[in-house]
Amino acid sequence: MGKTTLFFVTVLFISSQILSQSIANYDIVFESDWDSETNDPLNGCSTVSLPSNAHWSPLVGATHATTNTFLEMGQMASAGVELVAETGTFSTFQTEITSNPDANQFINGGDLASAKGTISVNNLEVNENYPLLTLASMIAPTPDWFIAINSYNLRNGSSWVTSATIDLFPYDAGTEDGSGYSLSNPETNPRGVITSRSNMTPFNEKKIGTITITLKQVLNTSNNELNNISFYPNPANHLVSISNPQNIELKSIEIYSVLGKLSKTFYMEYQKALDLDLSDLKSGIYLIKFNEVNGFSRIQKLIIQ
Repeated sequence: MGKTTLFFVTVLFISSQILSQSIANYDIVFESDWDSETNDPLNGCSTVSLPSNAHWSPLVGATHATTNTFLEMGQMASAGVELVAETGTFSTFQTEITSNPDANQFINGGDLASAKGTISVNNLEVNENYPLLTLASMIAPTPDWFIAINSYNLRNGSSWVTSATIDLFPYDAGTEDGSGYSLSNPETNPRGVITSRSNMTPFNEKKIGTITITLKQVLNTSNNELNNISFYPNPANHLVSISNPQNIELKSIEIYSVLGKLSKTFYMEYQKALDLDLSDLKSGIYLIKFNEVNGFSRIQKLIIQ
């Protein structure tokens, strides 16, 4: 297959992905079943009585594109996940998410001031290009125990998942020692990895909660706004000027080779115009991809002389 033919195949393939983009609107409900065996012999998941201040930290996370971007069972917790698990604070985790181009959005469902109850995330818009859902919340007070779902795919082939119920079990972040409901614990040395806490004191094998995901609607996804962004000159030498008269909030501009290899990425600020320095690229045919913060994209041909 010649390069010209391959170029048009690449453009058609990527363009078909863009035109088929959709956004799904979901409601997500976390329901806590955290209770003691004494208080609830049938469903209680704790072998000892719960502390008087038992509660849940804010349920936080992201929608993203790649599996295991922010946490992974059997691997070390990031600094952000560690703080969520140990103290319930999420500013570092939020920074990890918002600064990572693999993520589309940070999610904050709020906290729960009691052991049992619900946390709801309503009208969560999920872009087809970022269909993976990761969420976490601290079981508090504990050393470093938390619940999580990791990279749950809201896409089922070419369609959206309509509903799902996920049982939740306690995890240990591997960063603090301790076997009871306490916040004052020494650091784990050497640092461990994220592991299951099921059937380890004070938990038995029963679930501690569930997350229910319900599709509300699939939204139309016209990306006509991106048609107002232009660039010149084309063909170009070493500098390409971007015009963004409607102040569309771009996340990044990516330059791909004719073979589909990512050559350069420019991370964007909210601005009307920008000059791209392409002096390090060889002459040839490229693809320039404009990425909105909401996940929409537009691709055009770029020729560098």
